[in-house]
Amino acid sequence: MSKQSQWKTSTGFILASAGSAIGLGAMWKFPYMAGIYGGGAFLLMFLIFTIFIGLPLLIMEFTIGKLGRTYTTAIFGKLSNKKWTNVIGWSGNLAVFVLFGFYSVVGGWIMIYIAQVAMQIIGLRDGTLGSIQFEQVISSPLYTMLGQGSFILVTMVIVMLGVEHGLEKASKVMMPLLFIFLLLIVVRSLSLEGASEGVRFLLEPRMEELSMEGILFALGQSFFALSLGTTGMITYASYAPKEMTIKTSALSIVIMNIIVALLAGLAIFPAINAFGYKPEEGPGLLFKVLPHVFEKMSFGPGFYFIFLILFLFAALTSSISLLELNVSNFTKNDNRKRGKVALIGSILVFIISIPATLSFSTLSHVHFLAGTIFDNMDFLVSNILMPLGALATTLFVGQLLKKEDLKSVFGNDRLKIFMPWYYLVKYVLPVVILLVFVIQFFN
Repeated sequence: MSKQSQWKTSTGFILASAGSAIGLGAMWKFPYMAGIYGGGAFLLMFLIFTIFIGLPLLIMEFTIGKLGRTYTTAIFGKLSNKKWTNVIGWSGNLAVFVLFGFYSVVGGWIMIYIAQVAMQIIGLRDGTLGSIQFEQVISSPLYTMLGQGSFILVTMVIVMLGVEHGLEKASKVMMPLLFIFLLLIVVRSLSLEGASEGVRFLLEPRMEELSMEGILFALGQSFFALSLGTTGMITYASYAPKEMTIKTSALSIVIMNIIVALLAGLAIFPAINAFGYKPEEGPGLLFKVLPHVFEKMSFGPGFYFIFLILFLFAALTSSISLLELNVSNFTKNDNRKRGKVALIGSILVFIISIPATLSFSTLSHVHFLAGTIFDNMDFLVSNILMPLGALATTLFVGQLLKKEDLKSVFGNDRLKIFMPWYYLVKYVLPVVILLVFVIQFFN
């Protein structure tokens, strides 16, 4: 059996984990969810859930990964000596499989936009950036499936290259560039006439506009944005070097995630107000607004093309972690099987996600429960499988693992936070997550 994969540096681990967390969760999903559920009020609840629930859970997943150091469908049984607990790992495996399915749909949209803008730049397509109609793009079954297939293909190639040469190297390039260009867009968006109203919408918490549904979705967004409850972060931590500090790594990732979400909001909402869009436009918000922002810039098409590439990077850093979890579980640390498993997994994801891809075209008439097939896949992962996975993991850590074992990988505890964290995971968080499930059921 070949040696288990490992990050070369702690920085590579943090950037890759941050990329997994940030991705479409912060840049694509947060702005439109905030637009639907009250702007500043949604942001406030998201921040509260991320800091007081998301951060402790992220530390918990990192602790399990560093303590167990194996694939997630075996790590729970290894740590507890109870094989039945591996069902938590298999549940996470299912969650990321479904998540990658609808995630790749959005990745496909990005690929289509990249192709459209590239054709404009080289003169093969007439019109302006604003003339690219989002509804027209997603209503083409052929284009959306080609785009999705291309996105899955790129993800597969990077995962095939392995942890150090694929995941780590890609993240070290993608993440810094993403921050730089996002800042550029924020500066331009804030300079637009009427931008202040958009800033006020994002930052002013109008609690009277926040519904119970909005609170539940804010919690779901905090799980989605940090990739919690899927055991993906456990996988990444199992590759971590021994010198990695769990608390510092988790806090760095949470801070980066919050910053990118805020920057995405500041890029979008001022522009929404400036161009007369409604905040509750939904999943297409980012694709409808940003072309108009770049259209106002000098060399706008070129800058928009670069941004789309970086937006693709953000999506890939997350999709890579989703495919990597399945690869890790099915290769069982034997890297000789990595290529074959990545190929088979990618083909299966493409097949199961076809209904989600067609949710805006051929199957647009199919609506049930949360809405379209795409909406239901999103709801299933964000509001059911992720919180359920987090609940099971907190019960596992709090009730089955020894406190001394957990403390042994916690690192230097000068601030004396281990005990508060331990009791939070053992007694408080399971009750909070369970309560949310009950409220969601009756709601």
